[in-house]
Amino acid sequence: MTDKNQSGFASQATGALALEDGTVFLGIGCGAVGTAIGELCFNTAMTGYQEILTDPSYAEQVVLFTFPHIGNVGANPEDHEESCENAARAAVGTVFREAITPPSNWRAEDHFDAWLNKKGIIGLSEVDTRALTRLIREKGMQKCAIQHAPDGKIDIAQLIKSAQAWAGLETADLAANVDADSQFDHSERLWDLSTGFGSDVPTEKHVVVVDFGVKKNILRNLASVGARATIVNGDVDFDTIKALLPDGIVLSNGPGDPAATFARSGDLLKAIVASGIPILGICLGHQLLALTLGATTKKMAQGHHGANHPVKDLETGKVEIVSMNHGFTVDPETLPTGVEESHRSLFDGTNSGLRVAGKPIISVQHHPEASPGPQDSFYVFQRFADLMAG
Repeated sequence: MTDKNQSGFASQATGALALEDGTVFLGIGCGAVGTAIGELCFNTAMTGYQEILTDPSYAEQVVLFTFPHIGNVGANPEDHEESCENAARAAVGTVFREAITPPSNWRAEDHFDAWLNKKGIIGLSEVDTRALTRLIREKGMQKCAIQHAPDGKIDIAQLIKSAQAWAGLETADLAANVDADSQFDHSERLWDLSTGFGSDVPTEKHVVVVDFGVKKNILRNLASVGARATIVNGDVDFDTIKALLPDGIVLSNGPGDPAATFARSGDLLKAIVASGIPILGICLGHQLLALTLGATTKKMAQGHHGANHPVKDLETGKVEIVSMNHGFTVDPETLPTGVEESHRSLFDGTNSGLRVAGKPIISVQHHPEASPGPQDSFYVFQRFADLMAG
């Protein structure tokens, strides 16, 4: 066991993070009290922490923020990204360098510490996040156990055992845990400084979103290009979708191993692709589309998590800065004839988008809804709208 507590306050520690390799970081607990098990990843975004921690794609993960000061934006009920009750808590834990900063924002309605407690997310602060980030870069994302114990009673040996015993994300169909149980509609538009979230109902197009953990801002972006959305989960049959007479179908983001989710929803996905209806895949939906078309996916060592990732649109040559959150990737070497790479990460060359020659099918690995993150990729929704119009 390696104790990475660097502040000399082991006797005062009220929280701990134990990794599967035996490394332990002691710190000050915050948020919810208790213990959680998950996969540790780091996120390089400087803000947007509320949107990140409520992104269903982070289910069963502990998010380490590389930016040292977290909390000054506070929290509010409008910026949650989950779309249904099943996805009410996405990430199980979070790690910071400094203690949570008090809120200083006109939209804040809650202190971030109190918000974490309400959401059931365990936090740990005053940790050497640079050392943790280097460890993940060298060894990959780690199975971990995070604990907040206000009385300081921390069983480190048991935490290590719990981290080592956890099954991990590979072969896990986590999307089944964060999708909606029943069909619902959505027409809320993107946030505006003067009006907030618009609620006028778009009428131009009707999109069916297959929910694997869909983020609200994806639905808002669809509304903003004139598409009202009906959301169904990945367990419905294609006849249910066909009866809704969609102009297009979106395969949403979500958590877990895409191969495991494909094993459950593969028949539905094959029918969607065969239907000829325009398709947009996002994140997990991009990976599921690739599997449906005959490609394969694989686990990444450290994944991509942040709001500053450069991606090149191979069709236009444009380089955009995007939000990313994924631990699996499509293997471009396995793309069948007619399935073309449309976007590529300029960090490591991994695939970040697909299109199918001669068919109205596109997908992106990154998060074009930009919540959080830059809005460089909003055009993806207009590109999808153009496919529906065509």
